[in-house]
Amino acid sequence: MKISGFTIVKNAVRYDFPVVEAIRSILPICDEVIVLIGDGDDDTENLIRSIDSPKVKIRHSVWNENLRKGGEVLADETNKAFALIDSEADWAFYIQADEVIHEKYLPEIKQEMQNYLHAPEVEGLLFNYKHFYGSYAYVGNSRRWYRREIRIVRNLPQIRSYKDAQGFRIDNRKLKVRYIAPYVYHYGWVKDPILQSEKIANSSRYWKSDSWITQHLSKEKPYNYLENIDTLELFTETHPQVMQARVNRQDWYFDFEPSMIRLSLKERLSRWSEKWFHWRPGEYRNYEIVA
Repeated sequence: MKISGFTIVKNAVRYDFPVVEAIRSILPICDEVIVLIGDGDDDTENLIRSIDSPKVKIRHSVWNENLRKGGEVLADETNKAFALIDSEADWAFYIQADEVIHEKYLPEIKQEMQNYLHAPEVEGLLFNYKHFYGSYAYVGNSRRWYRREIRIVRNLPQIRSYKDAQGFRIDNRKLKVRYIAPYVYHYGWVKDPILQSEKIANSSRYWKSDSWITQHLSKEKPYNYLENIDTLELFTETHPQVMQARVNRQDWYFDFEPSMIRLSLKERLSRWSEKWFHWRPGEYRNYEIVA
């Protein structure tokens, strides 16, 4: 069984993406990891080279500025990276620049790929998610955070990244996937508040117009994490080993009090349903789970 990893990244140094940690987290079970670096204005390439592994294969791309609507350029770049993996790979492991896999899950993930290697009806594997918010000590646990997404797909040329690269489809059809227990740790909302504002203003270019960004966003004003909370839960487990140094370096203060919880009636009913019936009413599913 051959496994290729792939990711896209742009301006990882400028916006402090944990992309090195992301790549290192999947490297042990991959035969190669394709890193498609966009046309940024920092030293992302040398950052990636610091991984110093023959498995890491750096490629370059120019992002199409005409694909700004709905984050479409992210899917376009993801498709470019996917097309660069080894043609003999059986599975492709997609990891975004702010996602990390805990080392405790790697044996299980590899075993799941082996289990379905000769089951062509399974086109991908579906992961759970932990979305860290504000600091490395809290996880988002409301409906605003997606619970699951596809991160391993079969190496089929007809598979394409969907919309803003959240998932994958075949001819606009949802992939048929198996749900697996491991989690993806998402660190996109854990950053120094000033840097977070800068990152949001920059990434918003792929969803919003320049005039909207100028009117509504400020790169100079620290991002107010507390202002945008509905509910969080304390993270009591361990972070991936590759993230430990970054966790220890956190130099901004963030604390969450239960009194800050702001839940709508819809959210309360949804949480009750999920707790007792393991069902989230109206949940968007960008996949089809097969038995």
